Amino acid sequence: MLRIVMDGAGDIPEDWLSKYDIQIIPINIHFNNKMFRQGVDLSNDDFYHLVEKTGVIPKTSQPTPQQFVEFYNRIAQASDIIVSLHVTSKLSGTYNSAVLAAKELKNKLNIIPIDSGSGSAAIGFMCKEIRQLENSGATLQSMLSRIDVIRQRVNIVLTLDTLEYARLSGRVKALQAALATIVKIKPVIILKDGTLDMREKVRTRQRALDRVIEIIHERVNDQLVNVAVVHSQSVDTARDLMNKVRETFHVNELILSDLSIGIAANLGPGTIGIVAYEVA
Repeated sequence: MLRIVMDGAGDIPEDWLSKYDIQIIPINIHFNNKMFRQGVDLSNDDFYHLVEKTGVIPKTSQPTPQQFVEFYNRIAQASDIIVSLHVTSKLSGTYNSAVLAAKELKNKLNIIPIDSGSGSAAIGFMCKEIRQLENSGATLQSMLSRIDVIRQRVNIVLTLDTLEYARLSGRVKALQAALATIVKIKPVIILKDGTLDMREKVRTRQRALDRVIEIIHERVNDQLVNVAVVHSQSVDTARDLMNKVRETFHVNELILSDLSIGIAANLGPGTIGIVAYEVA
């Protein structure tokens, strides 16, 4: 049986988890001296409540190799194949933890760790497409090749409402983030070569949202695309952005997803963006 695993830095509609039989290994969330597992001990609502109550911006850490070992042992049997997709290794050690666990279990389980080179809904789309390929009778190699195609084509562009989270987490270049925080601009962030880079600094939230649309459109033009609008506590704005996506792009599939706690903890509430890639 094929087991599909993603980590908690990926974003995915909740109904896809059961529909496509996808397992999530949670990342670790650290509040003061307490540690929580995303989605297990701490829901999204709980996370934001704690931030508001304590004024503390939490830190995150990847699952340890031992956590991966325990997780893989729990979800799979010796006859299974596990395809394990993870957030870009340039921003997190999660992929490396999966590799170490796979080596430890190599005589017991067949585990294929994959560096997605991306994150957020890109990983969710990869998981979905793997399951669809399996259901159509595709070979494992075809599935792995498709992941590579998505990894090369995917575009992720986000705008942050505040840079305080990103500055403290170090996920965006520190000097840029510090300066942007001082002047209160709205940054546009892109995923480039597996890392987050501040593409532009604009003055208003609406202009930042417009630039997210424009940058994605510059990259995909009128090609048929799969698109996700992702957000952190900005559902109304995200729905408005979905309407603009429908008007602007040649859409094959369009989904809305909450940003995972792992991403929101590093980029902050109010983050919103688009994940898109050419289908063919």
